[in-house]
Amino acid sequence: MSGPNQLWVAGITYIRLRTEFVYLAVILDSFSRVVVGRALERTLQAKLPLRALERAIAHRQPAPGVLHHSDHGVQYVCREYVEALREHRMVPSMSRPANPYDNATCESFLRTLKREEINATAYRDFEQLHQALGEFIDQYYNRCRLHSTLGYQSPEGFENQAALTRSEAIDRGPMVTFFGT
Repeated sequence: MSGPNQLWVAGITYIRLRTEFVYLAVILDSFSRVVVGRALERTLQAKLPLRALERAIAHRQPAPGVLHHSDHGVQYVCREYVEALREHRMVPSMSRPANPYDNATCESFLRTLKREEINATAYRDFEQLHQALGEFIDQYYNRCRLHSTLGYQSPEGFENQAALTRSEAIDRGPMVTFFGT
């Protein structure tokens, strides 16, 4: 992908608290790996990824045609989710059965989140987890965490640099170079 809001990848993971399991749905922009939407719920119902999608759309306001990639989970193939994609003129894409590599960017983020935040902290309750995840994703992961695939920039830094580069190219206009003159 050559810019933001072209390919979004979605995934869901579970998180164990002392007395219950809760579920986190995320949507990442594949271009920069920035988390554009997330939702934390006590249920795996379709409202979980739907809330993450609604937040991503509200945050990014993408033009029609965004490719939305997920696995074949029932939450992503249910009528409500497919209708939301259609309403926002997004193009659904799904992993091949038993092939997690298609959604590797999202799976990598979830693995990082568990290793660097969730497994390193004992949360008192749902509310503390919700606050901690917001801080980790918004303050650390999106803004500070460096990625080798992004030239050792943070996701937001990578997007900002790409926007600046595109802006400079537009400002300069088309360039013609003559050889041997």
